Amino acid sequence: MESMNNDKRKLLSALSHGSIFFSALVVSVGLPIAILLVSDDPVVKENAKEAINFHFNVWLYGIIFGVLCLVLIGYPLLAILGIVSIIMPILAILKCLGTPGQSYHYPFIFRLL
Repeated sequence: MESMNNDKRKLLSALSHGSIFFSALVVSVGLPIAILLVSDDPVVKENAKEAINFHFNVWLYGIIFGVLCLVLIGYPLLAILGIVSIIMPILAILKCLGTPGQSYHYPFIFRLL
């Protein structure tokens, strides 16, 4: 029974963090929100909250760096944001699959939830 709970925990946590790859639209944040509302596992809920916070941070930095593109400073920052928005969720997924009993916390983000 414990193995099945760990498998479910791994799947839902990985889906929460991997949702950023589904779409660059606002729709992609819906998956971790749904998982947060449906799941009763505290680790899965923490991972879903962290994924939602990561989405908000990527959008916030994207807007800020997009505005900075008007003065040509934002282009390299947008490139770095693109790389970070790919690498960080991959690291989160690997961490969730490796240690399903712990939630992953992204470094250097603002946490709204």
